[in-house]
Formats: sequence, structure tokens, C-alpha cells
Amino acid sequence: MTQSRSRTARSAVLAGVGIAALALTGCVDDNRTSNPDSEQGAGGAECPVEVNEDVETAVRIAYQPIPNGDLIVRDHGWLENCLPNADITWSKFASGGEVIQAFGSGSVDLGLVGSSPATKAVSPPVSVDMQVIWIHDVIGDAESLVVQEGAGETLADLEGKKVAVPFASTAHYSLLAALEREGMTATDLDLINLSPDAMLAAWERQEIDAAWVWAPTLPVLVETGTGILSAKDTAEAGAPTFDLAGATTEFVETNPEFMQVWTAVQNEAVTMIKDDPEAAAASIAVQLGISPEEVTAQLGGYTYLDAAEQAGDDYFGGQLAQDLINTADFLVTQDEIDEVNTAEAYEAAIYRDSIDQIAGQ
Repeated sequence: MTQSRSRTARSAVLAGVGIAALALTGCVDDNRTSNPDSEQGAGGAECPVEVNEDVETAVRIAYQPIPNGDLIVRDHGWLENCLPNADITWSKFASGGEVIQAFGSGSVDLGLVGSSPATKAVSPPVSVDMQVIWIHDVIGDAESLVVQEGAGETLADLEGKKVAVPFASTAHYSLLAALEREGMTATDLDLINLSPDAMLAAWERQEIDAAWVWAPTLPVLVETGTGILSAKDTAEAGAPTFDLAGATTEFVETNPEFMQVWTAVQNEAVTMIKDDPEAAAASIAVQLGISPEEVTAQLGGYTYLDAAEQAGDDYFGGQLAQDLINTADFLVTQDEIDEVNTAEAYEAAIYRDSIDQIAGQ
């Protein structure tokens, strides 16, 4: 199920709503799992936490080309080196919706999903038996609405026009929240469900007037378009979005030792982003196929939380479950889910054991 894509060399200057300047230049093999600048070379970096040789599980991990700690973990081979007897397989996906489908088909055990796909997954009619296990990042300017030149300068200007967004994604949720704030509904736009990759061709052929999306598609669109809104705006209005990690409940319950090591190395990756952003950018750059300088610009569009922060009341300590409920309340009004599940169902979908263990160390 691995989906490999080369990245076309491009440059971009992002405009509007404080979107950081990004550029996609150069192209490397994004299937590589080691940083060539690492002291460990092709063998990956030394395990930054205690090695556990007792874990022998097989795990299929879904990742996305989003600049956060997950790519650092993959690039340095931390899981492979910290769990030398585990069988670890990484597969690339284009969106959280695709990852949720993989959960449902039983082809993935753990992976990155957005808060909107995660909410949809634990709500009827999908009702995937999964749990949220980590917050990779809080989304800000990194997901934005870009309009074609001459298509308008405000959301209201887009009434009746073709707007692309990956349905059931965090970008979709942010767009719907922005519409509600403006007193508009989805029917006021000609909404088109497109994956980020598919948006590029539609944009170049001017088949769409606007798109709400993330990097690496976002900076390409802004070469000729203008950003007018972002997830930061909708978060400030009370509709935050996240890149979350989820795992099937069966996998979580049967692999607690794996979960603890997985959480520990994710925490180390966040620490690297905060304390040594140059090293973090160099590692992520290998996985995204862009320069470290371009990664540094992208990192500014997100907020990264370590285990201690995630364990607090604002996240796994209480509010995260409520954020899922709030997202479900909104999704049901947009016919994205049949109904809001019980509060207990969303609370049960929050797995905090490993985070509490790492935060308490």
C-alpha cells in the first residue's frame, strides 16, 4: 500500500493571513528512512530512549508528508533501532481519510490522521474501533484557503464558485467552520472533493476557483493564487484542528510496550523540533524532498506539543475528547456523519496511558 511520489521542483512565496514563505526545490527519494547527515549513516540514528528487545510485534504504520515529529522518527530509524525485534512497515498516504479507510479494511495498525477524520472514524456510520494516541501538531497557517487570481478576496466572494477540498479532512472542517462564521453554508459554494495531488492539475487548468489544503500542495497553489484564510483563523474562532496519531483499539490493547516506546520516540522528536530546529529541519527535509530552509518555513505553520503538554487539561487530560465532540457536532450539521456518538464513546477513543507514563518520567 506504500504510495511513493516524487516532488516537482518549485518555488513559492505565500501571501495573505501570515502564511509562512515556503518553497519546494529539489527532489530526493522520499522512501529513504535515514538521514545522510546522521552520525549513524545509513544504519539510522542511535535509539534516544531505552531499547526494548522483548517487543516482537508486527506493526503497519501509515504516515503522511506533513512536517512533524513522525517524519523525524521515520528518518532516523528510531523505532527500528529502539525495537530491534519488531517488524515495522511504513506506508505513505495522501490524507487522513485514506488512513481511516485503511483502518477499516484492516491494512494499517497505526497512523497519522487529522482531527476531523478521527472524529468521523469514531462516529456513526463509520464507527471504526480506534483510539487517538498522540497529537503530532496543532494546525495553524499550514492549512489555508487559496484563491485564483481574480476569483475574489473574501469567502463571500466565492459564492457559487468551485472550491476544492479533501472531504472529511481537517481542511474541510476548517472551511465549513469558516463558512458558518460568515453566515454561509456549504451549499453557497460549488464544493469539489479532491485529494491534494489532484488539486494541482485542476488548479493549473483553472477548473477550480479556490482550494483549502496543506503543504506540499499549498505552496504550489500560492505561486499564482492568494491565501485569504487559514486554520489559525478558525482555531481562534473556536474550531481548532490537529494532526493526530490513531491506532486500532486491538493493537493498542495488545501492544502496550510498543506503545510506550513509540510515544517516547515521538516525544524525543518534538523535543528536537523545539530545542534543535536545525537538526529537525534537516531530518524532515530528507523525508519531504525539500531543503532544510524550506522545512523551517513550514514548521512555523504548526504548534508542536511534548508529552507533558499533551497530558495537561487542554489536551489528553480532558479537552481533547471535548474537541472531538465539538467537531462531531459540526460534522453532523454538514451531513458528514449520521449522528454524534455518545460522550463516553469519544472519551473512550482517547488513549493516554503512554503519554502519562512518558510525561511522568
